[in-house]
Amino acid sequence: MRRSWTIAVACAAGIALALPVLIAWTFWPASPAGPCVIAAGPTVLPGIDESSGLAVSRHHPDLLWTHNDSGSDAVLFALDTAGRIRGRVRVPVRTRDWEDVSAARCPSGDCLYIADIGDNKQMRARVQIYRVPEPEPGDAQTAAPEVFNATYVDGPHNAEAMFVAGADLFIVTRDRAGGVYRASLPSSRGGDLTFQRLGQLGLAAVSDAEAFRDGASVVVRTSHEAVFYRTSELLRGGSTPYFRLRIDGLREPQGEGIAVDGNMLYLSSEGRWNRGGWFMSLRCQLPE
Repeated sequence: MRRSWTIAVACAAGIALALPVLIAWTFWPASPAGPCVIAAGPTVLPGIDESSGLAVSRHHPDLLWTHNDSGSDAVLFALDTAGRIRGRVRVPVRTRDWEDVSAARCPSGDCLYIADIGDNKQMRARVQIYRVPEPEPGDAQTAAPEVFNATYVDGPHNAEAMFVAGADLFIVTRDRAGGVYRASLPSSRGGDLTFQRLGQLGLAAVSDAEAFRDGASVVVRTSHEAVFYRTSELLRGGSTPYFRLRIDGLREPQGEGIAVDGNMLYLSSEGRWNRGGWFMSLRCQLPE
């Protein structure tokens, strides 16, 4: 009996020691991503189980913003470029299916745009986009958001990807086609938006998109690749990318978010096995 108990204890100890190694091996990248090298990560994001969107701060160098998917409190998480959490800022609004966040200029300076645009059953008569001045990482709460109620010219769509370029908002739908829609922001606070269809990218299950800081280019992601477009190409209804980057080999648990800042590419993912979400930064040689 004592021998059996000793063997059981030894086996349990062995499993306990081996499990972290197994988890690390499972998530560790199997291969590089094209002209990119890993700069930091993969890093687990405690408390962020479903990192859905990513945006590079306009106020603070080496800071990003992310958030949880639907079913969680409306909180913006500030991350450094290694994936360490630097702040938690509550947004005083109740979201329904928050899928993305984008950073861009606004009439008051620099703002974050919160995209409550998820609609899995395609039954929402209107979706919402909220705009708040970019907070400080140490703030407890953002300012009261401006609210934009949005519809699509051709009826409801499910979407997880939004980006801002100039005075325009763009949404890429999550379906088999990756439809691209555009609406111009009004000069007044808040208001109603109608998104007009520009075209389609031919990408299935788009989970995020983000404009470069100058707004001239956009990166769109799926679980398999990051695809780069000129904004001018999308505006004329085109769908030809200037660069495609395979990211399958990075072994993300469930790839969701993407952001870009110069030659740095940032990726986030939902978690697995009751662990937090996942974050990685890549240093890339991207074409001009």
